[in-house]
Amino acid sequence: MKIGDAAKQSGVPAKTIRYYESVGLIEAATRQDNGYRDYSETDVHTLRFISRARGLGFTVKDVAMLLALYRDSSRASADVKAVAARHVDRIDEKIAELQSMRQTLLHLIDRCHGDDRPDCPILADLAGARVSA
Repeated sequence: MKIGDAAKQSGVPAKTIRYYESVGLIEAATRQDNGYRDYSETDVHTLRFISRARGLGFTVKDVAMLLALYRDSSRASADVKAVAARHVDRIDEKIAELQSMRQTLLHLIDRCHGDDRPDCPILADLAGARVSA
């Protein structure tokens, strides 16, 4: 099937499919006599797998590792679990970072009068000035 059909069936845009080929997540498609890429049902299944993993926030490197594990029938599920656990650790770090950002912004919003005066602790903080508690 052509790339447009593979894109429709997998839910992955054609541009992204070409990117996944370029970084080795999927094998380069065979070419038809007219030069068009030719994708199989297996390719579409792989694209759906990649899309789901990327949707869960896995990096391209992690997706490649998960694909390799998926294709390896002698894999240990502990290896898959370890990849997922490392990803959860990164998510937890990001959540903590976002919560810290939120608290900082709430603190600054609380100190801003929000009126006609020009002084604004939010802008002062962004400019590097110390904002009093």
